[in-house]
Order: sequence, then C-alpha cells, then structure tokens
Amino acid sequence: MSSVIVASANPAKISAVAEAFSTAFPDQTFSFEGISVASEVRDQPMCADETLSGARNRITNARRSKPDADYYVSIEAGIDGNFTFAWMVIENAHQRGESRSASLPLPPEALEKVHQGIELGDVMDEMFNQHNVKQQGGAIAMLTNHKLSRSTVYQQALILALIPFMNQELFPV
Repeated sequence: MSSVIVASANPAKISAVAEAFSTAFPDQTFSFEGISVASEVRDQPMCADETLSGARNRITNARRSKPDADYYVSIEAGIDGNFTFAWMVIENAHQRGESRSASLPLPPEALEKVHQGIELGDVMDEMFNQHNVKQQGGAIAMLTNHKLSRSTVYQQALILALIPFMNQELFPV
C-alpha cells in the first residue's frame, strides 16, 4: 500500500485526492493522511504565482513533517483577476506533477470583500448564510447551485497533475 500525505486537513481536499488517485490507479491501494502545514503565502493568495508558490511550499513543509510518504499532494486555492481557482502539486521521490483547476468567476461583491482581505470561504459563508463552506462544497457549490463542488472540480485537476505518474515513460526524470 502506498501512502499519500495531503498537505491539508480540509476534508473536501482529502476526498478529492483520494478519488483522483483511485481513478488514476484503480489497481493500486493507497492510504491517505491529511496534515495541516503552512503555505507561507497569504491565507487568500491573490495571483496565480502566489497560489502556485503556496502549493509548492505546502509540499516542502509536508515532506519535512512526514518524510517517509510515497506521495505528497497539495491544493492551494487563490484568486486570479476576477476568478478563483486552485493549483495542484503532486510529488514523489522522483517526479512532480502540477495542474491548475478550472477558473470560477466571482461576483463583484465577493471580489470586493476578498480584495479587502477577507478569505473567500468566509465571504461565501456570509453571502449564502452558510457555515464553513470551504470545508464542504466551496464557492463552486454555492455559485453553481450544487451542480459542481470543490471536490469534483479538484478531482479533475488532480488527475491532470497525475499525468507524469501515469505516463512515466513520457516524463523522464
């Protein structure tokens, strides 16, 4: 059994990682553990580069915390212009895969509050009279009337980030 450390304690992120690995590698067995590690960027990254840095930093910090895992996965959500999205970073001892999720347009009112320094999850909680949206379906679920969720959108991007692991002969290290 291969061990996967998810650089987050967020149940939606851990679920997305488990589903993506199961889909990408249906004949393998994995154990998943979520751990809380620092991104070393703002709680709400405000550009694509800062968001990617946060995802990579989480991998580095997860490796320091749990050095013997087979895989490390991080998902860092951020803002890019008028959109929210997330970077996925997956590493093992030999390979790295990265992918960006679909971008979700944000309402002007939400963007204004995010630019005032309020984290998007908190903005969504307030806008939709919810509690802890970010650990459930996220802004994606709220804005798509639950047609999509944070976890389902992240699953697709995680599978894309797993491409180098699924096709190792095409991605030499």
